[in-house]
Amino acid sequence: MTVGQPVLGVHGIWNTQPGREPAEAAARLAGQWAKALATGYRDAGLFERPPAVAATYYAHALTDGAQGDIDDLAALTPDEQRMAWAWMRELGVPQEAAQGVLTVPLRQGLSWLAQRDGRPQQMLARIMTALLREVYTYLTRPASRARARDAVIEAVRAHGPRVLVAHSLGSVVAYEALHQRPDLEVDLLVTLGSPLGLPGAVFEALDPPPREKRAHRPPGVRRWVNIADPGDLVATPARLGGRFDVDLHAEAHIGRVDFHTMRGYLSCGLVAAAIAPYA
Repeated sequence: MTVGQPVLGVHGIWNTQPGREPAEAAARLAGQWAKALATGYRDAGLFERPPAVAATYYAHALTDGAQGDIDDLAALTPDEQRMAWAWMRELGVPQEAAQGVLTVPLRQGLSWLAQRDGRPQQMLARIMTALLREVYTYLTRPASRARARDAVIEAVRAHGPRVLVAHSLGSVVAYEALHQRPDLEVDLLVTLGSPLGLPGAVFEALDPPPREKRAHRPPGVRRWVNIADPGDLVATPARLGGRFDVDLHAEAHIGRVDFHTMRGYLSCGLVAAAIAPYA
């Protein structure tokens, strides 16, 4: 692989683009991310031209009526609600909140988190429902899971990136896709706001399955950097729970409002500095 290849991004939750073909949706994301990365280069004090950015779009593979900006916790299935509770327990919500029917402790837990972190409860509800519904769809529907992974595999083949940047649920899709095709090589994998280590919801369901509470890097990844805002509720547990072969964990402070978006992370100088040596 040669210098000058684009950085390839893999999106996370909240990226379904109804009415757009996958190629059009990917191009739209790539344009947004290129602007964000340019901001990140300036923030890092890097004066060279930022690399080109390409995008993988897989959200269409998960669209089955179970996605969207829904903030009604009662709309979650019982399995999704149990996953949500496991997530909130990992975030530190006390056990006392888990009394009564499932949707009651979810609301109580969100209220507790909102007060602790000084964030609107409705915003947290939107993040929780988006994450849990999309993660659940991906992990429990083999055909959707395969199509999402295939989208990443095809994009890596097409662009031959030295750097693969995977955000949120996209870090799970990319991790599994690279394991599925160990012949695909990248010099640097950057995971942003990743829930890969989330117990009770993601970690145990990974493919390939973890062994003895450990999961290993895909064979074709030479270096792995994981970056998370300490206030990013999706990036739980911190440092992926210490369960992965990551070379470097780092904290990026991207803001109390924009704490879980690909654009927010790419606009951060720390992320740009991690990418620059390989771009």
